[in-house]
This record gives sequence, structure tokens and C-alpha cells, in this order.
Amino acid sequence: MTASVCCLSNNTPGRLARCALSVFLAGLLGLIGTRAQAWPEGVQLHGFASQGFLLTSDNNFFGGTDGDGSFGFGELGLNGSWQISPDLLLSLQVLSRRAGETDDGDLRMDYGFLDYSFISDADNRWGIRLGRIMNPLGLYNDTRDVAFTRPSILLPQSIYFDVNRNLALSADGVQLYGERRTDWGDFFLQLGYVYPRVDDPDFERSIFFGDALGDLESDPSWIGRLTYERDGGRFRFMVSGAQVNVGYDPGGPIDPFQAGKFRFQPLILSAQYNAERWSFTTEYAPRPVSLYSFGPFLPDTDFTGQSYYLQGTYKFAPRWEGLLRYDVLYWDTDDRDGSKFAELTGLPAHSRFSKDWTVGLRWDVTPSFMLRAEFHYIDGTGWLSELENPGRLDTDRYWNLFAILASFRF
Repeated sequence: MTASVCCLSNNTPGRLARCALSVFLAGLLGLIGTRAQAWPEGVQLHGFASQGFLLTSDNNFFGGTDGDGSFGFGELGLNGSWQISPDLLLSLQVLSRRAGETDDGDLRMDYGFLDYSFISDADNRWGIRLGRIMNPLGLYNDTRDVAFTRPSILLPQSIYFDVNRNLALSADGVQLYGERRTDWGDFFLQLGYVYPRVDDPDFERSIFFGDALGDLESDPSWIGRLTYERDGGRFRFMVSGAQVNVGYDPGGPIDPFQAGKFRFQPLILSAQYNAERWSFTTEYAPRPVSLYSFGPFLPDTDFTGQSYYLQGTYKFAPRWEGLLRYDVLYWDTDDRDGSKFAELTGLPAHSRFSKDWTVGLRWDVTPSFMLRAEFHYIDGTGWLSELENPGRLDTDRYWNLFAILASFRF
């Protein structure tokens, strides 16, 4: 009743989405609390748990990894769905994630939405989702939350930043989706009007290069993806795009920053070929960024970053898979080596780019238990956390990262 009154008292899209989430969460938790034999038909529950160990030769990533390594990376999640009717679905996932200074293990909702399909037949499906919805960006973003669905322990960081995972993963709002199956391929479309999640502790520091007195605020944004698949997913091509709008509420008269705006407009082009034993994947993304109206201490600026990677996987035995990847990030295509940035700010030039060679190994011990290991040789610190490496002043340009991960699902 309280949530219903809340929804009626303030009818902004963001408020409606958050209230719908509250109603859904209360209903699903109540459902889980009943006896299993009393659950309605169509209810499914799944979960996963992962624990990782990371060791770096220099710099810190997901905790104090420099030198002795850290077990500070772990995930524990539970997801559920209820197919209320052929056209109506409720779905939710809650997660506890530890990732050094960027995630403290607090329980949060990754996604939770109501899905209604108003057209559904053998060749077409069209519907709408309301709530906290996974962001359809690239090949991996909307499946990145489960270790079994990632191609490696760490996704290509040039595109799938882990330091701002919540912002990238999902958003509150409404999404229209459609599927069309034809003799010459299948098409999938997703278009969303959303309010981004700005609660990542590292996001503020990535804008202001430190803590700010005020607060970041979600502004209406949009996101979309068009996918083409052929031969049951042997060929996959995608175009993803978004305009992420974030405002700033100054922290009083002593705040040096005014009520400015941050705008991020990534465009991701994705291609993948899947054979019986091997797969080749590549993605490319120009990333325009604009900051304006923050006042004289943060002058108006705009720049375009660039991200791309090439990745191959090969199943050399029924339960074993190897991975090789080259991943590149530039924060500003007009300053690829960071020299202009270093001259202007006094911060390291290598904080404006990263070039990462990755070799990985996966062993599916059982269908429910997986072990992974991977090694990264990295030139640059462009995707390191500001929280774990303040100002990145003491970081080294060339560094190695070794990671192992055990993951279980049910």
C-alpha cells in the first residue's frame, strides 16, 4: 500500500520505475518466503557464487593486489523469475559484490523488472519492460553479472569498465523490445528511456579527479541496441548506442563547482563468429564525452575516447577453453599518449591509455563448477580505480595482473 501511494504521489518516470521495483521486490521476497510446494507454476530460482584472487606486479585493482595479492574480489547472487502468464513475466536479481574499494559487498538489486509481451508468435515478439533493466550495450554487458557467461574473469576493460560497473550494468526506466525471425536471419531491437545509476563510488572521481562536495543526479537518458544473428548465432552483429546524462547538485556556497552537466555518448560496433570449437570476437567504440556549466574550476570541455579489442577462444578439450585478447583504450583520440593531459594537470600521461594483452584458461570441472586463470600484460593505467590509486601519481606504466577464479552456480 505504501509503495502504491508513493507511485501515485509522484509520477516522474524515474519515481515510477523505482516504485515498481519496490512493489516487485516485496512480492518476490514474499513468494520466496512461502513453502516451495506452494509456489505458483512458472517460478524459477537460480544463484551463483564466485571467489577470486588477484595479484599485480604494480598498482592496485580490486583491492591491495600490489605485491602480496588479494582475495578482495567475490560475488554472491540470487535471481528469480515468475512467468505469471504467457505474456507477463517478473524477473529480479540481488547481488553482494566485493571488488576492493569499488564495491563493498552491500546487497543491491542488479535488475528487477516487469516484462509484458503484447505480440508473440512463431516469427515475432514485441514487448515492454518496466523497472531496473539491464543495459543493452555490446555483446556482454547484459550477461556480465554471472561469471559463467563472461568470456574471461575480467571483461575487456576498454569497453566494459568494472570500476563503474553499476552505471554500465543497468538503469531504471522503461524499455521497448522486439524480435523478428526470418529465413535470412534474426533481428533483435531494444530501445530504452532510463535514469542512470550514479552510485558507483569511483564515478564521481572520474569526473572531478577527487571527491566533490555535492551530489551527482540522474537525468533522463536513452539507450538502444540492434542485433542481427544468422545460423543460430554462428554470425552475430550488433550496433549499440546511448546518451547518458548526469547532473550535479552543488554542495552549498563553498562548493567550487556549479550545477554542471556530464554527457557520455558511446557507440559500440560488435561482431562475432562462433564455430564448433572456436570463436572470434571484436568490438569497437568511439566514446564522446562532454562536461559543461561546472564553472571556472572545471571549464567546458569535450573529447572523444576510443576503445577496441580483438579476442579469440578455442575449446581444445570438452571441458577446457583457452583465450587470447588484445584490448586498447584511449581516453582522448587527440591526445593518445596523454602528454597534453600531463602537461595541463601534472598527472601521469599513462593514466590516459591502456593496452592489455590477456591469456586465459577455463576449466568446467562440472556443469555447475568452473575454475579460471588469466594473465594480463598491461601498458598504461587508463582503467584503474581512482579510489585504489589516488591521482594515479604512484602508478607504474607497465604492469602485470594475474587472476584466478572459482565459480559455482545452481
